[in-house]
Amino acid sequence: MLTFNIIEIVLISYFMYVVSYTFIFSVAGLLYKPINFQSTKSNFRFVIFIPAYKEDSVIVDVASRALEQEYPKACYDVIIIADSLQKETIEKLRQLRITLMIVHFKFSTKVKSLNFALQNLTSNYDYAVILDADNIMYSDFLAKMNTAHHAGFSVIQGQRLPKNTNNSLSVLDGVSEAISNHVYRKGSIALGLSSSISGSGISFEYQKLKKLLSGMDSVGGFDRELELKLLDDGVKVYYLNTAKILDEKVVKTQVFENQRRRWISSQYFYLAKYFNKGIISLLKGNITYFNSSILRNIQLPRLINIGLLFILTILFYFTIDHLYFKYLLWPLMLGILFISIMISIPRNFYNKNLLAAIIQLPSLFFRMFVLLFKLKGANKIFIHTPHDVEEESVN
Repeated sequence: MLTFNIIEIVLISYFMYVVSYTFIFSVAGLLYKPINFQSTKSNFRFVIFIPAYKEDSVIVDVASRALEQEYPKACYDVIIIADSLQKETIEKLRQLRITLMIVHFKFSTKVKSLNFALQNLTSNYDYAVILDADNIMYSDFLAKMNTAHHAGFSVIQGQRLPKNTNNSLSVLDGVSEAISNHVYRKGSIALGLSSSISGSGISFEYQKLKKLLSGMDSVGGFDRELELKLLDDGVKVYYLNTAKILDEKVVKTQVFENQRRRWISSQYFYLAKYFNKGIISLLKGNITYFNSSILRNIQLPRLINIGLLFILTILFYFTIDHLYFKYLLWPLMLGILFISIMISIPRNFYNKNLLAAIIQLPSLFFRMFVLLFKLKGANKIFIHTPHDVEEESVN
C-alpha cells in the first residue's frame, strides 16, 4: 500500500504541474497582443537561408516563392544551401535570382549547412531569416520583420501555419503547432518570458546568429539549444504572429514517428545538458531561462500527457478506497487540461476535419508512447523529414 501511495503522489505531483503550467500559459495566451509597430521607410538588409537536404520535390518552387516578397529586391538575398540535390534540381535553381551554395558532408545536419553559408558569405547583412525547405513566406513577411526589428527586437519568431490539411495526420500536426504557438509563444510573451523558437520562420540579428551558430554542432533540435544560447546572451525571443509562413505538415505515419522521435530525443538531451544551469538560473531569479531550459522540456509530449491522464483517471476510479488523495483531483485535472487545450486551438480549426482527425488520437497516442522507449541514439544521427506536398496559395 505504501508503494502504491508513493506512485500516486509522484503521478499527481507531475500532472498537477503539467495541468497548472498548461492552464496558466493558455490563459496568458489570450492576453497576447502583437505590438502595432510604426511603419518605417528604412529597410534593413536581410539574407534568407534555406537549407535543402534531398528536397528536390519542393525546393525549386520554394526558392521561386521566396523571391516574391513585397520588399525592395536590393534589400534581401535568398541563399539555397543544396545538400544531396539532384543535378536536374541544381540546374533549375541556377536559373533563379538566388545564391546557390552546394555542400557535401559525410554526416549532414542543418547546423553544418547554416555554418557553411555564414562562413562563406562575403556580403554583410543586418538580419538573417531561417526557413525550412518546404516553407512559404507570406508576401509581407520581411516587411513585418523589418518594422519589428526597427522597434528594437533582435530575434523574432514568426507564426508557422499549416500548408496542407489533406489528411487527418496533417490536421492534427497543424493543430499541435497552433497549440504550441498559443502556449509557448503567445503565453510566454504575455508573461514577459522568451518565446520558444521553431527552427524556421525566425529572424535573427545577423552577427549574433553567426557568432552563436559557430559554437554549435547540434544534430537534432538545434532550435532548443539556440534559444538557450540567446538567453545566455541576454536576448529574449519575441513572437510576432502577424509575420506568417506556411509549413508543410506530415501526412505519413512513418514520417510522423521519425519526426517525433527526433523531437522527443532532442528535448530530453538538452534538458539533461542544461538542467544544472537551469536550476542555478532559478536560484538567481532568472525565471525566463528556467522556463526555457527546464519547465518546458521536463514535460512529456502533449499527446502523451493527455492520454496518460485520461487512462489514469479511469484506472484510479477502481481504486478509490486505496487512494491517499481524493479521487476528485483526477477528473478535475483532466477537465482543466481539456479546457486549456481547447482555448489554445484557434477557432478556424474547429470544423469537420478536426472531428474526423480526433478519431486518430488513440492510435497516435500509442505510437507516441512506444517512441519513448526508442529514443536511444536518435539525437546522434540526422533524421530527415521528407517533403512532397504542394503548397496552397498565399496572399
